[in-house]
Amino acid sequence: GLFVDGLGEGLFLDAPAAADFVREAAFNVLQASRMRISKTEFISCPSCGRTLFDLQETSARIRSKTGHLPGVRIAIMGCIVNGPGEMADADFGYVGSAAGKVDLYVKKKCVKRGIPFADADQALIDLIKEHGKWEDPPEEEEEAE
Repeated sequence: GLFVDGLGEGLFLDAPAAADFVREAAFNVLQASRMRISKTEFISCPSCGRTLFDLQETSARIRSKTGHLPGVRIAIMGCIVNGPGEMADADFGYVGSAAGKVDLYVKKKCVKRGIPFADADQALIDLIKEHGKWEDPPEEEEEAE
């Protein structure tokens, strides 16, 4: 609560765990309190009977393609009923709008409607690029032989 209330500026964790785990946990706490944004933030609905696509599979696929964009908030919502309201804080939204179709949002505004599901991931990436928030993913370092 202290970070959320703006009463803290740092975090020190002393735990009997691996240093990488402790560092990741500290960054997660800082990210959740919006004190330090160090990675992409994903917002998703809990899924219900109105969900128009496999939410877990789609979320994993979008994470794998956009997870390298620190500070960008992406919402992945299963339907148009509650999706736009639940994703109000997101920079970009990916919302199921009809069977096999997705609408894309920038902030709270729908900017592309009825995109075929097969094309929606790339359309989201293109939208992120159009708004200057895209960075190419870091190249994987080749293993030393």
